[in-house]
Amino acid sequence: MRAKITYAITAAVLVVYFVLVGSRGVMLIQSGTVITVTFGVAVLILPVIGVWFLWKNTQFVRKANALAAELDAEGGLPVDELKRTPGGRIDRDSADEVFARRKAETEASPEDWRSWFRLAIAYHDARDTPRARKAMQRAIALHDGRTVEA
Repeated sequence: MRAKITYAITAAVLVVYFVLVGSRGVMLIQSGTVITVTFGVAVLILPVIGVWFLWKNTQFVRKANALAAELDAEGGLPVDELKRTPGGRIDRDSADEVFARRKAETEASPEDWRSWFRLAIAYHDARDTPRARKAMQRAIALHDGRTVEA
């Protein structure tokens, strides 16, 4: 729940920022000189890119959460079996061990979105966020019945 609140607050702050930047871009365009119109258009591009990025990220999170809920209903969510340091961080060797099992599971059934979901969690626990995201994207695509590139 805490992550959802943090995400919502961050998204709201970004939207306010996009509105402020967009209004400055409009003001520059309304000035009417060649330079200010050029800068105004350039400034308006930033909020458009930001809104697109925020939208895509929000869709990704919603789909990943939907998969987690479905897997939880099936009783297939991975159990947290990781060892932790005294400070609460995940032990690297423990994460690597779990990752090796999840990778083997995924290699054994590469068309199963559930194994890709669990692999994404293992990547995340091993602090490999880019690969965790790619594995989750693959799980989402497989779940939705879309073809996935190797």
